[in-house]
Amino acid sequence: MTARLSRGAHSVAGQVFALQAVIVLLLITAAALALVFQARYDSQRDARNRSLAAAEAFAHAPGLPAALMSPDPTAELQPLADAARKASGLDFIAVMDLGGVRYTDSRPELIGRRASDVSRAAAGESFTQVFKGQPSDAVRAVVPVRNADGEVIGLVGTGIEVENVAHAVEGQLPLLVGAAAGGLLLGTAGAALVSRRLLHQTRGLGAAEMTRMNEHHEAVLHAVREGVLIIGNDQRLILANDEARRLLDLPQDAEDHHVAELGLDPRTTELLASGRVVTDHVHLAGDRLLAVNVRPTMAYAGRPAGRVVTLRDSTELASVSGRAEVARSRLQLLYDAGVRIGTTLDVARTAEELSEVAVPRFADFVTVELLEPVLRGDEPAGGVHTEMRRAAMTGIRTDSPLQPVGDLIRFEVPTAPMAAALDAGHAVLAADLNAAMGWRAQDSQGTRVALEYGLHSLISVPLLARGVVLGMANFWRADTPEPFDAEDLSFAEELGARAAVSVDNARRFTREHAMAVTLQRSLLPRVLPDQSAVDVAYRYLPATAGVGGDWFDVIQLPGARVALVVGDVVGHGVHAAATMGRLRTAVHNFSTLDLPPDELLGHLDELINRIDQDEAGVAWNGNGDAVRGADGSRGGAGGEDAGPDGTPEGAAAVTGATCLYAVYDPVTGRCRMASAGHPGPALIRPGGRVEFPEMPAGIPLGVGGMPFEAVEFQLPEDSRLVLFTDGLVEDRDRDFDSGLRLLAETLSRPGRSPDEACSDVLEAMLFPVPSDDIALLVADTRRLEADRIAEWEVPGDYSAVSRVRNAGSAQLVEWGLEDIAFTAELILSELVTNAIRYGSAPVRVRLLRDRSLICEVSDGSSTSPHLRYAATTDEGGRGLFLVAQYAERWGTRYTDRGKVIWAELPLTGGGEPQEPTLDLDALEDLAW
Repeated sequence: MTARLSRGAHSVAGQVFALQAVIVLLLITAAALALVFQARYDSQRDARNRSLAAAEAFAHAPGLPAALMSPDPTAELQPLADAARKASGLDFIAVMDLGGVRYTDSRPELIGRRASDVSRAAAGESFTQVFKGQPSDAVRAVVPVRNADGEVIGLVGTGIEVENVAHAVEGQLPLLVGAAAGGLLLGTAGAALVSRRLLHQTRGLGAAEMTRMNEHHEAVLHAVREGVLIIGNDQRLILANDEARRLLDLPQDAEDHHVAELGLDPRTTELLASGRVVTDHVHLAGDRLLAVNVRPTMAYAGRPAGRVVTLRDSTELASVSGRAEVARSRLQLLYDAGVRIGTTLDVARTAEELSEVAVPRFADFVTVELLEPVLRGDEPAGGVHTEMRRAAMTGIRTDSPLQPVGDLIRFEVPTAPMAAALDAGHAVLAADLNAAMGWRAQDSQGTRVALEYGLHSLISVPLLARGVVLGMANFWRADTPEPFDAEDLSFAEELGARAAVSVDNARRFTREHAMAVTLQRSLLPRVLPDQSAVDVAYRYLPATAGVGGDWFDVIQLPGARVALVVGDVVGHGVHAAATMGRLRTAVHNFSTLDLPPDELLGHLDELINRIDQDEAGVAWNGNGDAVRGADGSRGGAGGEDAGPDGTPEGAAAVTGATCLYAVYDPVTGRCRMASAGHPGPALIRPGGRVEFPEMPAGIPLGVGGMPFEAVEFQLPEDSRLVLFTDGLVEDRDRDFDSGLRLLAETLSRPGRSPDEACSDVLEAMLFPVPSDDIALLVADTRRLEADRIAEWEVPGDYSAVSRVRNAGSAQLVEWGLEDIAFTAELILSELVTNAIRYGSAPVRVRLLRDRSLICEVSDGSSTSPHLRYAATTDEGGRGLFLVAQYAERWGTRYTDRGKVIWAELPLTGGGEPQEPTLDLDALEDLAW
């Protein structure tokens, strides 16, 4: 026990405790003395302030000047001074004349005696002081008393005896002593706790022992030729010796940094941060091969406190390290090839990537030749290949004796390495090109130049995929003195095999992309129809990833109207393009029925639902053929959809398509549109203001269950409608609202034609790598001039037919259309007669002179006429037949309150009947 106490007393912890106790005692003593002096100072300052305040108050008391000038000042002032002294807690209040003779005092025996050192107050100055002398030491204040004229007529002296001030300080001493004792106790207790903790940490070691241990630690840690790292649980480096710094090239301030911040290579960082226990793990760090050991370090209660890492430079394994480095570099090159080759799915670019990845780490020059069908994306033919097109060439120098890219390379000598490799189906090595007679015989002049340039070794590798030759790669060495060897041959073959798969993938993608582009171009409109309602310009850009399903259309409608359509099919590739074509064809077919936009979208949605339901029971076999199971479900195992083998997964499902259909009437200036989940158009007013009209939120096509809603706008002449797909305004890096704001800014530029507006929009909004198709349609609206429109209200009387016919004939003569006047009269006569006979009021006639003459007869009935062949005995039924014979086109469209029967005639006389003397009045008796 005695030894333990002695050890504790002489330990570092004991010394620290003693030092802390002395420091605490000195600090508390100094603090207590400072508090005593401060209390004394504060008490004197308080006494000064109280004395001065009382003296000032008494000196300015009302009636004091008069009492001083009275015959007996003592009698009047002594009671007042005593009362003020008691109230203020002072020891004395004395009233004196200018010479210091007391009129009043707390001690009656001092009345009439002179006070000393009051000359400053007699001169008019108030002051305080610590007075020492008779009758007692005191803290006093002396204040002059002035009359109404400001003259000093007396003095007032107040004060507290110094003995009483000291008593006040002594009253605070118990508190100060208690506080000092408490602080001393707390400080000593804290020092004891710190000492105890330090004793536990240092295990009771003394200063000499700890110094000796530190010297041993430094000697062992930094003198050994083995790196040592200590890493904490927070992955921060706690300690690193000199050898570890050398082996890992650590900075001088590496301690306290996270292992990820030490600038090590990723593999070394992962090993140090993983925390796993390893033993003699051979690890490549930079250019050193290290033997690494990792062990956890244990702290209190067996808890892991981190780990210690030892590193040993395996210089005795230099030869093994060299081979490992070569193997590592080859593995790294294969890894880089897998990452870098085939990134674009472009055949030529894939060949370039193969040549780039092998130079200069494996070869000095690399050439890649491909068969012509492969470059086009076609399936290469079998048989012997004697010529290929050079697709890529990369070298360590810009000049080269080899044929440039684009040249046709022939392999006509069977013993040449290229021809031999193609014939054998595996790589062929020509370690010394000077001895490769077959290669030299293939092109004596060219090979001589190549040998003079320095080419001395070659590996020819056929590019084979699925057993089919796609091309070949040739690896050349010129500046590298070592020729290729057998290990290089196997590596080149592995590299070529990996590259061939990428080339074949790019070839197949090229073929499918070409098919999709061809299909899409055949399905999109090539020439827009001639019409006068709008001036149209358009742009279509496929996505970088491949052809998609966006489309647009401009459809001419009866009555000089026009339909503007834009749509989007989700997805890319042939299926999306085919789906787009089906939808566009369906829209064309439905537009011939002249349906309102909302009804047209409803029919389109119903058609898509029916198509999806009909094809839901269709499965696809391995050849891409449709088969149906006995139960009507999809064939195949488990009814699974086709996968990535090329069969149409979800083959005909159209759900996810959107469409915007707008109909513009140049006669009235009205535009009616409806949307099936598609973004609404941009509307640019003639003044240049850009709007995005509110559109009902329609659901995409194929979802079903909700009717579509249409909206109608009155558009002034020279308004501009801009229809677009969402690929124009949004992408991964831009949201839809931001895209609309940018589109509005671009469209607000004045004085731009539709074609110029398309160019402006694409220039401002096109993404560098668009991920979706872009369809853009810009249409400037036009109005049909009033002098090209003629309208009549027809009474429900047959006699009105001839009047309307004559009025129409006169209007045609005014328009200069006398050549077709008879045909127009015939058609008007038939349409008006039958509207009166079978329709209902009101009956109206309208002639429109556009690119053709449009005759329209409307009535309030929704009964649709039908074309039929009348029998020879029928008295009627030939009217509509005559209309169909003499009109270029005719049809019926329904309005909200009836129907319109229309017919179009060319503006030339080629369509008039052969019997110009036909009695038109007699035709009025013919029926539909």
